Amino acid sequence: MPTIHYVEYDAAHPDDFVYSIPEGLDAWLLVLTQTPAVFKVNGEMKEFPAHSVVLYPPKHSIYYRACSNRYVNDWVRFDADESYITEAVLPLGTPFSLPDPGYCHQLFQLLTLENSFQNDYRELSINNLFRIFFNKLCEASQDKLSPQYYNLLDLRKTLYNNPGHPWTVSSMAEHLHISAGYLQTIYKSTFGISCMEDVIHCRIRMAKEKLGFGPYKIAEVAALCGYANVEHFCRQFRQLTGYSPRAYRDKLAAKETKDPADQ
Repeated sequence: MPTIHYVEYDAAHPDDFVYSIPEGLDAWLLVLTQTPAVFKVNGEMKEFPAHSVVLYPPKHSIYYRACSNRYVNDWVRFDADESYITEAVLPLGTPFSLPDPGYCHQLFQLLTLENSFQNDYRELSINNLFRIFFNKLCEASQDKLSPQYYNLLDLRKTLYNNPGHPWTVSSMAEHLHISAGYLQTIYKSTFGISCMEDVIHCRIRMAKEKLGFGPYKIAEVAALCGYANVEHFCRQFRQLTGYSPRAYRDKLAAKETKDPADQ
């Protein structure tokens, strides 16, 4: 299992920060930037944006520095011989962008906590967190992110967290300060679904939860999920689930009644 020498998140440095080890380390180094930084890649100095990640294997030359008024990163130095790390198909010593840097930042926080406390399953938890991290790195290394990607991701998270909001394409476009037509084009090319279809799917998922586990009337569920018209809600619910809201609720109720007798 991976052995952590040191792990830290939200490490802040002044504008003159430089980290240079030409001969490399005796361990692996994984760095996630929160601010822009300059990295030496194949002998050339290149500036990379915030939310870049770079993996250095043992003995690999390391050089990176601040390029703004401060430099902030998450990083971990560790030993490992697990194949999911040593054989991962990743660009070594070359930064690349992460689709969801907030998620990986949380993984750094969890690694720091697990490494700090002597819990019974500490080593297993650390190994599992590394596995998740390297899964995300492998996914990210295959993606080509558009300049608007992070803004789109933030918008999508907002949609998923609040599907009952009266979303329109125009209001979502205003959220990103782009035209409605451009939003529709880049949203579908990025996520494989149009922005309004995404909203509808989120609303129906929420409605299924409310119908199955809440005391709400169907009209109340419709309102909670952002529908001003109950008939419109029922029509979209049937289109996506094959059931009317009432039939879906009755099906769940019948299943709950039947299950105890089966045991």
